[in-house]
Amino acid sequence: MTKNQNSKQYDLEDRTFEFAKRVRAFVKKLHRSLANIEDAKQLVRASGSVGANYIEANDSLSKKDFIMRIKICRKEAKESRYWLRLIDTRDESAQEKERALLVKEASELMNIFGAILSKST
Repeated sequence: MTKNQNSKQYDLEDRTFEFAKRVRAFVKKLHRSLANIEDAKQLVRASGSVGANYIEANDSLSKKDFIMRIKICRKEAKESRYWLRLIDTRDESAQEKERALLVKEASELMNIFGAILSKST
């Protein structure tokens, strides 16, 4: 890999890590209801899985394995967006604003992984 490719890889690893951290900070501030607790568990798992699978993709042993991991990244970003939309923020403006930013980031990550897939096949 060239230096520029390594830089892009590192940037996306950082970006997925920051996404997972921001999701965790968001979840900590939510009111506790049975639905939010269950949805938040799913959200935390999915958001962390985006970056974890991206790291695995970069260490893949074959192109087929790489493509499969990137598909999982895209799927987990999509799932994160779904759980974010289900969370009840009680219409608190700060939480609504952060949710919107996280939904936007999940969508951008989906698009990035989709573009990587298009270039890889």
